[in-house]
Amino acid sequence: MSEKETAAEKILTEEMANPSPAKSMGDPGITPLSPSHTQQNDTDQVPSGPSFVVVVAIDFGTTSSGYAYAFTKEPECIHTMRRWEGGDPGVSNQKTPTTILLTPDRKFHSFGYAARDFYHDLDPSESKQWLYLEKFKMKLHTTANLSTDTDLHAANGKRVKALDIFAYALAFFKEQALKELSDQTGGDFDNNDVRWVITVPAIWKMPAKQFMREAAYKSGLVSRENPEQLIIALEPEAASIYCRKLRLHQMVDLGANNTQNGCSPTENVGGAMTQGDRYVVVDCGGGTVDLTVHQIRLPEGHLKELYKASGGPYGSIGIDYEFEKLLCKIFGQDFIDQFKIKRPAAWVDLMIAFESRKRAAAPERSNPLNINLPFSFIDYYKKFRGHSVEHALRKSNVDFVKWSSQGMLRMNPDAMNSLFKPTIDHIIQHLTELFEKPEVSDIKFLFLVGGFAESLLLQQAVQDMLQGRSRIIIPHDVGLTILKGAVLFGLDPSIIKVRRSPLTYGVGVLNRFVEGKHPPEKLLVKDGTRWCTDVLDTFIAADQSVSLGELVKRSYTPAKPSQQVIVIHVYCSEKEKAGFISEPGVRKCGTLRLDVSGTESTAPRREIQTLMQFGDTEIRAMAVDVSTGRTVKASIDFLSH
Repeated sequence: MSEKETAAEKILTEEMANPSPAKSMGDPGITPLSPSHTQQNDTDQVPSGPSFVVVVAIDFGTTSSGYAYAFTKEPECIHTMRRWEGGDPGVSNQKTPTTILLTPDRKFHSFGYAARDFYHDLDPSESKQWLYLEKFKMKLHTTANLSTDTDLHAANGKRVKALDIFAYALAFFKEQALKELSDQTGGDFDNNDVRWVITVPAIWKMPAKQFMREAAYKSGLVSRENPEQLIIALEPEAASIYCRKLRLHQMVDLGANNTQNGCSPTENVGGAMTQGDRYVVVDCGGGTVDLTVHQIRLPEGHLKELYKASGGPYGSIGIDYEFEKLLCKIFGQDFIDQFKIKRPAAWVDLMIAFESRKRAAAPERSNPLNINLPFSFIDYYKKFRGHSVEHALRKSNVDFVKWSSQGMLRMNPDAMNSLFKPTIDHIIQHLTELFEKPEVSDIKFLFLVGGFAESLLLQQAVQDMLQGRSRIIIPHDVGLTILKGAVLFGLDPSIIKVRRSPLTYGVGVLNRFVEGKHPPEKLLVKDGTRWCTDVLDTFIAADQSVSLGELVKRSYTPAKPSQQVIVIHVYCSEKEKAGFISEPGVRKCGTLRLDVSGTESTAPRREIQTLMQFGDTEIRAMAVDVSTGRTVKASIDFLSH
């Protein structure tokens, strides 16, 4: 390697910056110059950037959210956010509901219990004007072409920009956390001293992760100029980091007696974990269920991912949808739709009442569960239909839901369990498929984490499926596991050394046409040279192992000497092998933008060397002009424009 190239690499490694948004400007005809893969040794320390005084992690959940922090001087001591106002019967949690309220003129009003209680106390005629949102995080997972213009619907049906809502929520957490840190340290705490960590599901695609980063910039959590102040953490990874540190008195071992395999209660699971142990983390949240498979590498206890993250939208809100479907069956879809719009606060009340009964569901339960129907539900139904709720229940064919004289819906336990069934079936099917994969053999532990892991019905189903193949471990503070793990990750992001790429990524290039190998319809003759078009130059393949700091190197050259910006379309696919960008299942998913202005040189052909990093939770790019050794501004953008 020439000195110039080594210098170029040094600059590149130091200049590793996070993706920033870029507009696509059409594809130049590019031919790759030098594909290669370089791997940094563990000894090459990736620059750590500025030092922070404290790490604050925000767990932005579908149903509930919270934050936790640790000072870098006392990394073992993780503080969970102080208890807030409000709280629900039957729900003990330090997290707060992910609910947000905007005033009629769309200004931020409140978040969490405060938002819910204020909205609830508004007069119905007034509440129609206010914008109330809950369970909105799933929109980032379900929107196919996510962009900074994606909309959300408030409870009153009005549309709001998703980016604004996420930014308001992050700004709220920033304010709360800084207030608590200031009280702790007895002075105004400076945001520049904080390293922020935001957790996202591992199954989220790159656009959703980038969207979170954009919201963080918009909220003032961190600035674009200082992107490394924010780390995106993957929820099951964070849980995994926390779980291997657990001591036995901090968890429940399903199917074991208190002797816990002959270990003493102060020993930790990590102590029972030895070199090469494999374990699965099942993160069951409100919106998604995420599964990761890790192997522990001693002595440092670094983690290696054995199979790409998988899962799906099988979180506990699926049970809420089943309950809503049941109500539609009894009272009619037309009524429920109207009721939600006309009496939005009462609908929220009804769902809170359902939530506390949902948590009481258990496999062995024999007595019925009563759900309070708000007065305005009973009243509005009579106006709407001209007969009573009781009449509707008698007339409907739903025999396991009865009307009680105290004005409640009485559900027998089988009725409640049947609401859980579709969601739990999805999770069990997914787990079954995962355990059939050759990479997922000899699993010693299965950790059940996330709020939904508290469900006895889910625990029972997982036990029945595994039949003793692995030990099922549930941490005591199961709802806070991800938060605490995210703080640990923020303190040492290099703890996960090897990840698996969820997708195949590459760019479209021209290659020399080879008769018999390339399809004739791909032939392009240019200045007498025969080229094959649409070839996918693969950077990394789906489920390929990537080490932290591993770089994919490519060189590109501007089509014209005067070119200011090179814009290259990035393609992705779920398939491990893809030959052409035109194949089914290969889609354009982003743009790589190289700003080559100001690097003009007298060299006959400019070579822009680009390095991309795939081993982290976000994909990053950087580039350098080889002839001048100057850094070229590089960014990868995955949001639709």
